[in-house]
Amino acid sequence: MGARCSKFSFCWWHSHLKPSLLDSSDLENGGKNEKNAFPAFTEFSLDELKMATNGFSSENIVSEHGEKAPNVVYKGVLENGRWVAVKRFNRSAWPDSRQFLDEARAVGNLRSERLANLIGCCCEGEEKLLVAEFMPNETLAKHLFHWENQHMKWAMRLRVAFYLAQALDYCSSKGRALYHDLNAYRILFDQDGNPRLSCFGLMKNSRDGKSYSTNLAFTPPEYLKTGRVTPESVVYSFGTMLLDLLSGKHIPPSHALDLIRGKNFLMLMDSCLEGYFSNDDGTELVRLATRCLQYEARERPNAKSLVTSLMSLQKETEVPSHVLLGIPHGTSTPPQPLLLTPMGEACLRKDLTALHEILEKTGYKDDEGIANELSFQMWTNQMQETLNSKKHGDAAFRAKDFITAIDCYTQFIDGGTMVSPTVHARRCLCYLMSDMPQEALGDAMQAQVVFPEWPTSFYLQAAGLFILGIENDAQEALKEATKLEAKRSKN
Repeated sequence: MGARCSKFSFCWWHSHLKPSLLDSSDLENGGKNEKNAFPAFTEFSLDELKMATNGFSSENIVSEHGEKAPNVVYKGVLENGRWVAVKRFNRSAWPDSRQFLDEARAVGNLRSERLANLIGCCCEGEEKLLVAEFMPNETLAKHLFHWENQHMKWAMRLRVAFYLAQALDYCSSKGRALYHDLNAYRILFDQDGNPRLSCFGLMKNSRDGKSYSTNLAFTPPEYLKTGRVTPESVVYSFGTMLLDLLSGKHIPPSHALDLIRGKNFLMLMDSCLEGYFSNDDGTELVRLATRCLQYEARERPNAKSLVTSLMSLQKETEVPSHVLLGIPHGTSTPPQPLLLTPMGEACLRKDLTALHEILEKTGYKDDEGIANELSFQMWTNQMQETLNSKKHGDAAFRAKDFITAIDCYTQFIDGGTMVSPTVHARRCLCYLMSDMPQEALGDAMQAQVVFPEWPTSFYLQAAGLFILGIENDAQEALKEATKLEAKRSKN
């Protein structure tokens, strides 16, 4: 229900400490003063991230607006088994590669239990990608606005506000006080149910000129004047988050402030919370939201004072977050992606040289059942010519003389006296090598007609479709090839 929600981080460490007892040094070192508790920042290759996300499959998209988002976020798994969220910017974003790398490395130096940390990036040609830890338990928007089984408890709402304030305070202490478009989709829950702030908001798309995707009713007043984000602007957005937590709805600040000035703040409160909070606590949180939403930026509190104010309001600090949130502890990780064979990986990478090596090494062993059916036929001059065409084609294929191979294999196929799926597969690759993907796709499909459950024919269809840019169909062909190969290995 509602929009699809982003998921950015998977937690690889556990914290059972009272939220009010964690100071900034604890947060930075995983609550255990162990610098190795966090993964190091890495610059990934594009091929590594393609492999991790199944070729940026649409089924792996987790960003709020799906494929229509200007910058799409995918879930994926690295070779070492670590789950990640990969943000792929559109081609026009970040025209300055040096600026992108400098920003990514700076944000990648941040390490806190209150952040969904940035663990890497990729910058190859026009491709710019960020890699963060993946988080399995949805967003604040999902749990607050679109809950299904349980509304968010008052103690959990207070904890979200406190952890968020700690995240902003930590970033400020490290010289990264600016956060772009702070909203309920930027707060993410780890496997323990602890809320974290997405690292992606610490980097702004340098080309789109937007720091706020929400409508003007939620935008800091000074941003409307100058178009610039300041630390005070971030505190204003924090105030709108407090309103979300109080009301369970995304209420425009002007409307909320009218209720507050009229001393009708109880009308602002989420009806699901009735009887679960004291008037004093509700009044204090409303007062804090009002301070954050002051028109004059200088009159707003800073992040450190937000932490101090919220610390005293914390409830049920001994109760784990997953219990308050009403989710199983250690929610199972997402289904494993396709475990691709070397041929599948080569298709995904569009590595035609690797495919050539695999087909050359495999030879004609997959033809055995089909070729034997024709072995009883009378050997004629025509059949001998057909076999010679295949022999010459194989020699050209080994020598990587693909045009000659196409001619020879065509003579073999047109002869019509023998049927060989391998010949179609080899001619398919020759067409791919010769920049003729449509013809290649036709051969791959013909190989499937001859041998309906042959994984190679589906792999080559996937390769051709990837090259033609037909991503979804290519992914389906790759899945079918993987499934058939797994079935074959079991038999």
